[in-house]
Amino acid sequence: HVQLVESGGGSVQAGGSLRLSCAASGYAVTSHCMGWFRQAPGKEHEGVATIYSSDGRTTYADSVKGRFTISMDNTKNTLYLQMSELKPEDSAMYYCAAHRYGWTWSSVCARRQDADFDYWGQGTQVTVA
Repeated sequence: HVQLVESGGGSVQAGGSLRLSCAASGYAVTSHCMGWFRQAPGKEHEGVATIYSSDGRTTYADSVKGRFTISMDNTKNTLYLQMSELKPEDSAMYYCAAHRYGWTWSSVCARRQDADFDYWGQGTQVTVA
């Protein structure tokens, strides 16, 4: 049974920073694609970032490029999203996601589309004033 649990959300002033964490259980992140997605009220899901653990390749939405950094700690089986220079537009529920199979850079990670992911966390709220 795979479980993803996000943490680290909260309220922050514009220009501030937050680090989101996603602890995975029943799942080995090595050689897998994981990502962060977000959704604000009235808006569609947005793929924020993905990371392919086999070689560290990442993708970012244009809206967060240069401000957010996705990373993975294989020993802790945890995914992170370091968010800096936060803007009010970043306010959303942030979800951690994972694909059920490994070796999926081109088919999953590079595409950064929510429909490709199989496991989802409950979400953590980020509010930027």
